[in-house]
Amino acid sequence: MSKKTLFDKVWDSHVVSSIDNGPQILYIDKHLIHEVTSPQAFNELEDRGIPVFRPNQIVATADHNTPTLNQDQPIKDALSRQQLEELSENCKKNNITLYELGHKYNGIVHVMAPELGVTQPGLTMVCGDSHTSTHGAFGAIAFGIGTSQVAQVFASQCLLLTKPKSLRVTVNGKLKNGVLPKDVILYIISKLGTNSGTGYFCEYAGNVFEEMSMEGRMTVCNMSIEMGARGGMIAPDQTTFDYVKGRKFAPQGEAFDKKVAYWKTLPTDEGAEFDQEYSFDAEDIEPMITYGTNPGMGIKISETIPVDENPSFKKSLAYMNFEAGESLINKPINFVFIGSCTNSRIEDFRVAANFIKGKKKADNVTAWLVPGSKQVEAQIIEEGLKTVFDEAGFELRQPGCSACLAMNDDKIPQGEYCVSTSNRNFEGRQGQGSRTILASPLVAAATAVEGKIIDISKHLN
Repeated sequence: MSKKTLFDKVWDSHVVSSIDNGPQILYIDKHLIHEVTSPQAFNELEDRGIPVFRPNQIVATADHNTPTLNQDQPIKDALSRQQLEELSENCKKNNITLYELGHKYNGIVHVMAPELGVTQPGLTMVCGDSHTSTHGAFGAIAFGIGTSQVAQVFASQCLLLTKPKSLRVTVNGKLKNGVLPKDVILYIISKLGTNSGTGYFCEYAGNVFEEMSMEGRMTVCNMSIEMGARGGMIAPDQTTFDYVKGRKFAPQGEAFDKKVAYWKTLPTDEGAEFDQEYSFDAEDIEPMITYGTNPGMGIKISETIPVDENPSFKKSLAYMNFEAGESLINKPINFVFIGSCTNSRIEDFRVAANFIKGKKKADNVTAWLVPGSKQVEAQIIEEGLKTVFDEAGFELRQPGCSACLAMNDDKIPQGEYCVSTSNRNFEGRQGQGSRTILASPLVAAATAVEGKIIDISKHLN
């Protein structure tokens, strides 16, 4: 029998039918939806008189354009209000479970699904959102789909797809003090570029990922799409099983044990071949920061911006108002955002609180802390982290996508820099004319305290 990768095993077990030298029909276990990319798909089905095939395999939440203040009040923005009302009506009409604004399980789709145990190893999962790759942290095949594909899954619980090629990124060694999972993935993308994963599904291997928490693995897989990969995966192991066990929608008792026995068969067979492989040493990674307008434009925080004559590179620096050869250390920053589906889990807020405790936010900084879900918000309060944030002058807001993508009220003003734990630093991503610098929660917290970018590694050592 041929040796298989983790990706092969999950993919092959979900193929319903194949066309010779053509695409395959892949069965989808879980379909996650939210208010932005589902209305058109629901309309398409209604226009064609097709019912939703398996509503029990769909989970809905409101996240992208929800406000992060006064969520108990009527939504002021007319478009947001309309989209959320449409989602509620569509879910009700089609018997789909919805965790709407204010529900105790509401949150960013890529945060609430794993914490409810909806996300499990060996599944195929899709959502009309590119950061669905997050769920690959559990050893699931999870990827973002377009609106027409959302309609396909509604109608058939399947997708017509060509199998992507396989890529493995291995990182071995010991990470330095202050290097977080966000730094690991920013480092990988800075080395490989934003197109390196195009046409591939990526598996992350090596002791660095094996020793990472599930929160850290989700951060890494979340950003797989930023190097162009369709998705990222990490082999399920005891850390995965321990995280899933006991969660609301996870299998219970004997059923859980049977699942674990299956999940243990999923890791890549020794000797299985990948279409592409890259390896890195953990010792080479340091706290990272971006200087440009794509996630691949990253440097170690202690480095200077490289020199490049490429016109698009120069355009990017002009947008950011940075110079080639410049260091970002001591750059004044007025906005800090800790949140998004990349870094809004309890571990991220613990890291931030641990640094912030006993310190004060700089007067020039507006610092927003936005939990990824109601459950994370509750945990922040329960663990006493809110008190730390309040005393330091940080603003803990209510859950949602918030300032990651400015589809709601949380926008960074034109021309301002924001050190952000989100996943994209595209032009205007956080608000028209805003300038985003991607970093880990630790670097973001330190920036808020200092009012400028500092070399965090020197402060820790």
